[in-house]
Amino acid sequence: MTFDIRFERLDGIGDRLLEPLRNHRVFVAIFGAASTIGDFSIIWHVAGLLRAIGSVHRLGQALALSVVLGVESLVVNQGIKRLFPRQRPTVSGDDRFEVRTPRTSSFPSGHASSAVCAAIVLTTFTGWPVGVLWAVVAAIVALSRAVVRIHHISDVLGGLFCGALIGALALPFVHNFS
Repeated sequence: MTFDIRFERLDGIGDRLLEPLRNHRVFVAIFGAASTIGDFSIIWHVAGLLRAIGSVHRLGQALALSVVLGVESLVVNQGIKRLFPRQRPTVSGDDRFEVRTPRTSSFPSGHASSAVCAAIVLTTFTGWPVGVLWAVVAAIVALSRAVVRIHHISDVLGGLFCGALIGALALPFVHNFS
């Protein structure tokens, strides 16, 4: 069995498992919104800025988060995605969702990558148990991309791996702001 066949099987299984979510209006609302607020890492920049209200120290953390997310975006969207010109499962998402039409290739998911990267950085700043919140939001944003059919499930898994690696590599930088 070739590598591509394994991904196709994984993606087929993932797609079948996610289909019931696409037919439930609550999940359509949740995952549609999560996909949209994940565009351009908006949710993560806003989270950083909201945390910064009233604190110069946390403003520095918000800026550090934005720098890390900028680097992550360049690495994933202008680097890794160019190495893997994979087609998306749909051109502009499932018709049941209103999502922006992406311009880059499918692998890896930039939303998943930025989500896990941001969750790692934010958890470094806030610690636990707030880190659980970051992880849950990151999981919803990441999964949303497969639910809305902009990404295959393997793209999401690849994005999670890339984001975790970039987040881990960024830890020495962000520790200066903790």
